[in-house]
Amino acid sequence: MKLSFKLRTLKSLWARKPPSRTFHGPPRLLAADIYSQYESIRRGEQEIPHYFNFASDVLDKWAEIEKAGKRPPNPAFWWIDGKGEEVKWSFEELGVLSRKVANVLTKECGLQKGDRTVVILPRVPEWWLVNVACMRAGIVLIPGISLLSAKDILYRLQVSKAKCIITSDALAPAVDSVAPECQFLKTKLMVSKGSREGWLNLSELYRNQSADHACIKTRIQDSMSIFFTSGTTGSPKMTEHSQGSLGFRPLLSERYWLDLTPSDVIWSTADTGWILASLASVFDPWVFGSCIFIHKLPRIESTAILNTLCRFPIDTLVGAPTLFRMLVQNDFSSYKFLNLKHCISGGEPLNPEVMEQWKSKTGVDIHEVYGQTETGIICSVFEGMKIKPGSMGKAAPLYDVQIVDKNANILPPGQQGEIAVRSKPIRPLGLFSEYVDNPKKTAESERGDFYVTGDRGTMDEDGYFQFFGRDDDIIISSGYRIGPFEVESALIEHPAVAETAVVSSPDPLRGEVVKAFVVLSPTFSSRDLKSLTCDLQEHVKKTTAPYKYPRKVEFVQELPKTVTGKIKRNELRNKEWGRM
Repeated sequence: MKLSFKLRTLKSLWARKPPSRTFHGPPRLLAADIYSQYESIRRGEQEIPHYFNFASDVLDKWAEIEKAGKRPPNPAFWWIDGKGEEVKWSFEELGVLSRKVANVLTKECGLQKGDRTVVILPRVPEWWLVNVACMRAGIVLIPGISLLSAKDILYRLQVSKAKCIITSDALAPAVDSVAPECQFLKTKLMVSKGSREGWLNLSELYRNQSADHACIKTRIQDSMSIFFTSGTTGSPKMTEHSQGSLGFRPLLSERYWLDLTPSDVIWSTADTGWILASLASVFDPWVFGSCIFIHKLPRIESTAILNTLCRFPIDTLVGAPTLFRMLVQNDFSSYKFLNLKHCISGGEPLNPEVMEQWKSKTGVDIHEVYGQTETGIICSVFEGMKIKPGSMGKAAPLYDVQIVDKNANILPPGQQGEIAVRSKPIRPLGLFSEYVDNPKKTAESERGDFYVTGDRGTMDEDGYFQFFGRDDDIIISSGYRIGPFEVESALIEHPAVAETAVVSSPDPLRGEVVKAFVVLSPTFSSRDLKSLTCDLQEHVKKTTAPYKYPRKVEFVQELPKTVTGKIKRNELRNKEWGRM
């Protein structure tokens, strides 16, 4: 697929910049040392280069700037485990260590450009080294989260035809149980202080390697990473991203969802298996020469996160809506954040009530972003932009985002349809290349001149987008179309509701009705459930249109979620309709 822009296309997209904003002070000018060579491309005066490698063209350039004393003394990477252990790397140290790991992959494991390796590691420093090492060697990285089962790992190894897997000692037994069924798997690397038969120890190997490694020349369309989609319906698909869509894109889109400088410290709590980890904890911050902060966080826990924000100079916090919903339930009176000035939420819509609570407790707004594994960030509330509760902001530069109908016709403002990205005649940089080995699914993702997301929403007169739900999540009751997020937002405002998911449920009279699954806040767990059901129903009637209220309510201990933390509404819906 063609990734380069025609001049007029880039110019027209770049003309859609948001209103000018107040940026940080002088340190921002340091970024010009890297941006200067791409300025003419951003102005639309020349096309995107044929060759690009993020490791050599961005990270190594920052190492040079750093060595020349032109970057603040921030580390490039800062990791803690919460128990006293700490790792700090400069860009130069990151370069040295990642070249050592690249030599392990190529010399010890025999991997070559284009080979695939599955990487399933928790938030440990080696995950970042492997990322950069794969860039240097042209190896395709396939990340996965540490919660994957043996069956999940088997599926990923078989479908991807990966030649190598890199994981922790905790998952090594699961890998060994399925490895005999993976004919393409040649090497198993383990990040561990111990040893295991049949495994190479990455932690020991890379320390003894030479730091001499020539970064391979990669084309901008060469495959860089393959992400398995969350698979709320059907088997996960392999979504391929290139050097261009992951690495070069932030050089063009600049600071429209992240407004960072080399002096800033950003912390994203995204799991290493999510694309958000790649965007917020690798590519976009390092384009700006910023410091990426990581807490090992074996589990997401309120006290650990709040204490970390108080102890460390974190400027920007990026997290899923679940994170902020959890944090606002705490008493903030004993916490004082050192540097926090910018918060970003993505993955699912964030309820306006949670945004208000966070603002009142911290004085900091939450800026929503919207995207998918296939697209990266395509909508965002830019820093300095007016925040409209319930909105996920405007289209990001380089993307022409529209609301379309079933025939790919663009709908007028205020009319609900499917969120789509124009992909023809020129496919925008940032969009995935394809679903690997699945041309049918790739073709089905296109409708007319658009890539269709499968999400429903609206766009208002000001260009702000609002999310209503997955296309298959929409509830049609007595002819009314009801988006689950509208009802969930109303319910979450009630103090009794800690978390909720809304789906359709069969009804002999209305065809289907709204049903809410509710996780109660601890202080309401002993309340009379029948009375509480009535309270919640009345609350929704008063908060939104009365016809949207949940005629059925079920109280549960927890909601089913995908490995990326998204609520599996399809599972709840299938249960309601007897399709489990």
